[in-house]
Amino acid sequence: MHENFYIAFGLTLFAGLATGIGSALAFFTKQTNRKFLSLSLGFSAGVMIYVSFVEIFVKAKIFLIADLGMVKGTWVTVISFFGGVLLIAIIDKLVPSFENPHELKGVEEMMEISNLENDLEQLEVKEKSSEDHKDFNQAMMRMGLFSALAIGIHNFPEGLATFVATLKDPSLGLPIAVAIAIHNIPEGIAISVPIYFATGNKKKAFFYSFLSGLAEPVGALVGYLILMPFLSDTVFGIIFSGIAGIMVFISLDELLPAAQKYGEHHLSIYGLISGMGVMALSLLLFI
Repeated sequence: MHENFYIAFGLTLFAGLATGIGSALAFFTKQTNRKFLSLSLGFSAGVMIYVSFVEIFVKAKIFLIADLGMVKGTWVTVISFFGGVLLIAIIDKLVPSFENPHELKGVEEMMEISNLENDLEQLEVKEKSSEDHKDFNQAMMRMGLFSALAIGIHNFPEGLATFVATLKDPSLGLPIAVAIAIHNIPEGIAISVPIYFATGNKKKAFFYSFLSGLAEPVGALVGYLILMPFLSDTVFGIIFSGIAGIMVFISLDELLPAAQKYGEHHLSIYGLISGMGVMALSLLLFI
């Protein structure tokens, strides 16, 4: 077993279970701290983009050139990068837009759904109210469960990214795990709130949110078990380059748009630059 296995698994578990933080926030806060969340999501994007291009892509290229030669190694690095982009883009495309974890919402936006329930209870015809109330609950439960499924699917490659990066270099794994954990928080809100309104059960809502986060360590273990017999510098290089592509796509398609949606445009950019700066400093300290 690889010497960094337990560190890699622990960081992946930490990143995945951050959906539970989002779930808890949904129950204990009445509104999203938009400025803080905008800065945080921008920060997460900055960490991912910087580490992808400056460290992970470069290391992947070094591994592949060492094994395959300059020309072939460079081509495989670039193809693997865009292969990672294509993989996460296909996963993203297959998820319906309203259930897509990339369509993030604030706590107060999700809470507005409860007003629909109150309106239904005030209908004069009780039979009609009961029927609409049931339909509402079914719709909310479906939204929450499909959100959990969609986020779980997205978390598989994210978990593998955190795990493999830590396996090869723990100094890379920690900032990646923190960045992914930050972006998992709003996803926990997207799962737990509709399930809570459908069932009235906070424990059940938290459970499904928690369960979707487990997809990251599960994805990491499945990927590791499949790839373990074939692990070499070439395989690591291909995976590393693919991870860089996955994280850049997530940052540009999800994190930055969400950061700008939650707050002012400049806040998301300040967070982005701060994330890059912190990532750069952390890498310099490990030289």
